[in-house]
Amino acid sequence: MASSTSAPPKARKKRDKYKLKDLKALGHQLLSSRVHVNNLPLLLAFVSPASPPPHVLESLLSLQSFFTPVVLDLPPSSASPRGGRQGGPEVIYRTWLRSKFDEFVRLLIGVAVSAQAEETLKEIVLDAIMEFVKIGKGGRFQSAVYHQLLHSIVYSSAEVEFLLELLSSKYLKYTDIRYFTYITLEKLSRNLETKDMRDDRSFADGEDGMDLKGSIRHSISVIHYIISHVPPLNSLDEKSDCEMWSGSGDGSGTSQSLKPEVEKPKSEKHESSVLSATKIAKIKLKFTKAWISFLRLPLPLEVYKEMRRWVKQVPLAFYKTTPSSLFSESDFPGWTFHYEDGEKTDANNDDGITTNTI
Repeated sequence: MASSTSAPPKARKKRDKYKLKDLKALGHQLLSSRVHVNNLPLLLAFVSPASPPPHVLESLLSLQSFFTPVVLDLPPSSASPRGGRQGGPEVIYRTWLRSKFDEFVRLLIGVAVSAQAEETLKEIVLDAIMEFVKIGKGGRFQSAVYHQLLHSIVYSSAEVEFLLELLSSKYLKYTDIRYFTYITLEKLSRNLETKDMRDDRSFADGEDGMDLKGSIRHSISVIHYIISHVPPLNSLDEKSDCEMWSGSGDGSGTSQSLKPEVEKPKSEKHESSVLSATKIAKIKLKFTKAWISFLRLPLPLEVYKEMRRWVKQVPLAFYKTTPSSLFSESDFPGWTFHYEDGEKTDANNDDGITTNTI
């Protein structure tokens, strides 16, 4: 999600009327009574890379404090506004709040991926987004918010290295975040693969095509950074501790299925943090699918070279769908490689597919 570099003159003029103390007053009013709910749009207007960092922070804190206790009671984003109008005043109000919450998340992500925002502010904003990720209904992971964040990072035209470093160092250690990272990266890789094939003709048309190819290469590099910084699953087994980001709850769903099956007392905390064999298999399957989808992309040369280091850590299923240009038999001593009829054995053949057995 690219953020605009400057606000429209009218919006900028409106923002300039408010000083920091005014924003504090607006936030205090919003948190004290529903009568002041119209302060929401005013505070949202300051969640922008174009606003001074103190103004962004003040608005963020007030809005986060407002939405955190109510977000679980809001209707889904897909709820029809028309349906809300037919449901009475309270339903209309909550449907409106949902639209404002969704706008708040979009604005936060816009600040996080913006080239204008300061690094300190980006870290605070990322932490706020991830707090909303963990408070899904029934303790479930808010995968829609997380998907939106990763989508915006991957497709951002600005440099996102600092944001990627934060994501890697602070959040990718959590098992549920890893799980949904694999799911999202698989979807994004498939979209890029389709986009690349669709844009081949544009590439031949000149400058616009070059820009499209450059954008795809940039997105591939971002996906590569994320997927290669997810901690390896080699040591994940039924005796492994499982640290989750999302909270506990009794709801059902994909994220819930990754949580310990039985809640135990604090004295048995270690046992309650252990994953079952089924859950470990589910995580490793998503890991495999994400890597396979990524390896199907038109990887830049530098990424191919990096893959030669990583490919040995990938499950065997990868080698059935991985271009043989990524590796050769000498990379895997003791393995037997079986080539399909008509397949070239040249390690530089990008189109060759190698099936291997032990």
